[in-house]
Amino acid sequence: MPLITREDKQQEITALSERFGRTKAAFLVDFKGMDVESIVRLRKSLKPLNSEMKVVRNTLAIRALADHPTLKPVLEDKLVGTNAIVFAFEDPSAAAKALSKFGDEVEAFELKSGVMDGTALDKAGIKYLATLPGKNELRAQMLGVLSAPLTKFLGTMQAVPGGFVRVLNAHNETKTKTE
Repeated sequence: MPLITREDKQQEITALSERFGRTKAAFLVDFKGMDVESIVRLRKSLKPLNSEMKVVRNTLAIRALADHPTLKPVLEDKLVGTNAIVFAFEDPSAAAKALSKFGDEVEAFELKSGVMDGTALDKAGIKYLATLPGKNELRAQMLGVLSAPLTKFLGTMQAVPGGFVRVLNAHNETKTKTE
């Protein structure tokens, strides 16, 4: 195995720090005992969610966390053993769903902890986050809530002339019957 130079380490720290700066949530996972095919499948499932999994050296990850005071206290003590960090750049809920589902399918995969908006997440917290609706589902619900009053208003507006026409028609029919 080739030695990693000091310059390579610095580049890795810079890249990790940049990822920590962009992420909305970071999840720490243990992949020990997984085969390469499973890891590739997990990475492919995360890509469309604008998330990525990065296998990291613990010491380099701790150095990269130095620039991020909200993330460092949460993740620093958990960086023990074989770790990968899953960065959720867009929708933390969608990434948590993918990780939770993958964890149910692959026994060797373990969710360790995570952080979102500076708040620590344990395994149960990540599983709960996975149950929340994703960004697209929330948008659909919001549009439904916003469009409901307008839809009801239009229905009411259409009912008034329709009711008036029915009253006139009923009046006209009673008038023709009496004649």
